[in-house]
Amino acid sequence: MAKKAKKSAKKAAKKSPKKAAKKAAKKSAKKAPKKSAKKSAKKAGKKRKPNAAFMAPLTLSPALSEVVGNRPMPRTEIIKKIWDYIKKNGLQDSKNRRMINADGKLKPLFGGKNQISMFELAKVVNNNVK
Repeated sequence: MAKKAKKSAKKAAKKSPKKAAKKAAKKSAKKAPKKSAKKSAKKAGKKRKPNAAFMAPLTLSPALSEVVGNRPMPRTEIIKKIWDYIKKNGLQDSKNRRMINADGKLKPLFGGKNQISMFELAKVVNNNVK
């Protein structure tokens, strides 16, 4: 694209130098990315703070505490610990990675189901914390 712009600018320069300069300026202005002042100001500003509701320590049910530990912890940490347990024990379904297979500790959490979707995991956690 740059070669074409240079060629067209040379051709136009032979005809009229003022028009050639205007054309070249327009083409380079189109190609230059425009950055808004708001976006760059936001990035340079403060770091995002996590929502206090996510960081509040929750009391775990006995079934959930067998999997993640017995101390109160935030919801985000509970989910991380469950995923660590799932990956450590190879409980993610090999064909459909969205499904989680239950073992002895997870089956009571899953309500007796042998398998749940990863999207149901938040619901399972919600039912097992206070």
